[in-house]
Amino acid sequence: MSETEPAPQQAATLRIDDGVAVVDFDDGKANVLGHDSIASLLTALDQAEHEGADAVVIAGRPGRFSAGFDLNTINAGPDEAREMLRRGVDLFLRCYLYPRPVVAACTGHAIAAGAVILLSCDLRIGTRGEFRIGLPELTIGMGLPFFATELARDRISKRHLTRATALGTMYGPDDAVDSGFLDEVAGPDDVVSTAIERARGLTGISREGLLLTRNTARGAIADSIRSGLDEDLSHFSVGS
Repeated sequence: MSETEPAPQQAATLRIDDGVAVVDFDDGKANVLGHDSIASLLTALDQAEHEGADAVVIAGRPGRFSAGFDLNTINAGPDEAREMLRRGVDLFLRCYLYPRPVVAACTGHAIAAGAVILLSCDLRIGTRGEFRIGLPELTIGMGLPFFATELARDRISKRHLTRATALGTMYGPDDAVDSGFLDEVAGPDDVVSTAIERARGLTGISREGLLLTRNTARGAIADSIRSGLDEDLSHFSVGS
């Protein structure tokens, strides 16, 4: 009889810290967004809502918030890649329209889809250090999808929008604050605790009022992303 293989470790785990749900995202490597890690993050967000959390923090692993979509899946073929991107959009919009405030603890590099997560969160606390944040797709032979440009248009400073999207500019933490990927920067030992503190300061926000404002401020953008997703993904290619 063969030994039973242990269940794979979940990339995202949930803990509740005095009313704040902390989603720890750590795949032990570069925190890529693949089928399993996206599902794990979505499950954690669902659980946080089910348990009545007043706010949510999404925290990466030290040095890595997220390196973006899983390149192995992208290279597996267009159908596999498009399905992963579709689920990624589910994650981005789940954060973007979440019924409670969402704070990102950007613990290091946030590249490509990792930066899109930042664009989907309400507040973003970055880590001071030699880290890169941004959307480099055009510099590595890929086009930037509509869902990414729409979220960037909403969250990135107008002064930086062309550089951040069409030119693939990567930013250090301080410049990421100026561009709109981050809201503030903290030391490596303080970034998660600062994010939790900021989230705790948002727990008094009206639930009904937030839902209404999500719809009025972000509903049209989310609808345009959803309605155009099939067309958006039909253009996806690598190396073009």
